[in-house]
Amino acid sequence: MNALTKPENLSTREIQDLDSAHFLHPFTDYKDLATRGARVITKADGIYVWDSEGSKMLDAMSGLWCVNVGYGRKELADAAYQQMMTLPFYNSFFQTTNVPAVKLAARLSALAPKVGDRSFDHVFYSSSGSESNDSNVRMVRRYWDLLGQPQRKVIISRQNAYHGSTMAGASLGGMSGMHAQGDLPIPNITHIEQPYFFENGLPGETSDEFGIRAARWLEEKILAVGPDKVAAFIAEPIQGAGGVIIPPATYWPEIQRIVDKYGILLISDEVICAFGRLGHWFAYEKFGYKPDLVTFAKAVTSGYIPLGGVMVGNRVAQVLIDKGGEFNHGYTYSGHPVACAVALANIDIMEQELLLDKVRGEVGAYFAKRYAELNEHPLVGLAETSGLVAGMVLVKNKATKERFSSEDAVGMLCRAHCFNNGLIMRAVGDRMIIAPPLTMTLSDIDELMRLIRQALDFTLRDLKQMGRV
Repeated sequence: MNALTKPENLSTREIQDLDSAHFLHPFTDYKDLATRGARVITKADGIYVWDSEGSKMLDAMSGLWCVNVGYGRKELADAAYQQMMTLPFYNSFFQTTNVPAVKLAARLSALAPKVGDRSFDHVFYSSSGSESNDSNVRMVRRYWDLLGQPQRKVIISRQNAYHGSTMAGASLGGMSGMHAQGDLPIPNITHIEQPYFFENGLPGETSDEFGIRAARWLEEKILAVGPDKVAAFIAEPIQGAGGVIIPPATYWPEIQRIVDKYGILLISDEVICAFGRLGHWFAYEKFGYKPDLVTFAKAVTSGYIPLGGVMVGNRVAQVLIDKGGEFNHGYTYSGHPVACAVALANIDIMEQELLLDKVRGEVGAYFAKRYAELNEHPLVGLAETSGLVAGMVLVKNKATKERFSSEDAVGMLCRAHCFNNGLIMRAVGDRMIIAPPLTMTLSDIDELMRLIRQALDFTLRDLKQMGRV
């Protein structure tokens, strides 16, 4: 009797062996994983997850930036069950719709604030952020074709940005490791430098001065490509997977001036930042810019069911509608009724529990205060927050801002101490990042900071023993 047919529960080793034999994970060195064995997560509740060995961990990454209302929400399971028993699936092709998809589209349109002359009355559905950004590429180019400017195909993005892992999504992203595989980026996508003041600021330059200079890299690229060839600029409000890179306050207003000057579309990729992460339904409201398209996914359902989409601004939607002709793009699961029903229930929870108010108010302020205290640690070059997302850079020398070499793998060393001591915190090079559930209480934040400081202390101890600090 093998592991697949045994009636009793599988052991951790048996699960790991089956995993290695059959499951190809995303972003994984398969040879290395087979040697180490996967961590097997078996249950979750509130802000915690447990592995197959019974270890309890505070999930400071909300799964993968997405479990905003926390684990174990019966309301979401009930919404999925009820919809599955009513209409588990039907497609949105062939002039067909379903009630949850329509209700959610109307709800999202009401939640997306109007900024200046931009309003968002239409939604295009997908199942993920990657698919949504592929849809953005198709929609942007269709828009310019309909306006009689088919030469406007170039989309500008940023280095170290993350916009998904499909062919178009990975191309839009600015991660060299992804571009090295698959002959990426695809044509007509180009990149500018990221607004990372700690790394790219000049001696004596203020953060505000840097924000203006960084934004003007976009104008330089537009002029280099040719304004008549540029279709759009895509960016995350705060770069997430790139290490929680928070731009200076001057950055987004200058970006807005530039896209307005040259008439190009602005895409706000809010897969991470929307649905309360920064204290707003959509992050463009916090920063005050006016996107034409807004990418969403992840926290729209708190990760309970896959769902993504694009909020389509009136500027783009009216051209697609008024000019007519079929938009030859879509997915089997566009507007999936179960996913949309769960999203509606998820939004209900966020409204009823005032989670956005808490992020903008007491909880967010306390989180920022406690996280800023980590700047005192000998390893921390800069610890900063926005809403309930935070990042810190680990440095060899605080006074000179000397960085660790990639061979030191300081982030992975720190991450290992996090996992070993009951904390899930992500490493991106020499940056440590978190995005905890929005349901965190003040005492939860105290526990989180204790665990982070403990991991930093253990990391510093190891580095001293290795002679690297």
